[in-house]
Amino acid sequence: MTAWTSAELGTIEETDELDLRSERADGSLRDPVTMWVVRHGDAAYVRPVKGPGGWYRGVLTRHEGSVSCGGVTKDVTFVEVDDDPALNAAIDDAYRAKYRRYADDIVGSVTNDLSRSATLRLDPRRPS
Repeated sequence: MTAWTSAELGTIEETDELDLRSERADGSLRDPVTMWVVRHGDAAYVRPVKGPGGWYRGVLTRHEGSVSCGGVTKDVTFVEVDDDPALNAAIDDAYRAKYRRYADDIVGSVTNDLSRSATLRLDPRRPS
């Protein structure tokens, strides 16, 4: 696994949205999906609002794709996060802190059990 640089992690923290493109079985990229992204420690995480349906199913095809956020574009591996209560609580806290200016029900769309069950860590595949 290649790590995020501190500058990239800073951009992830400062930028509200990330565009995610997962790879199809033939290696081509799907259309981008825009979503919120958070940093926890030295990792970046995303969650689908609708849980493990929709765009999330496409990620499971190859577990690879590309993300763009605040001028940073990376090829990534999508890693499904195990049901780790402490990690999920920390990611919830990161979402609440970063997006606190939004109503609780909006932030709640990514801090609920359904979204939590489909948490993905974004691991860069190549150095910057």
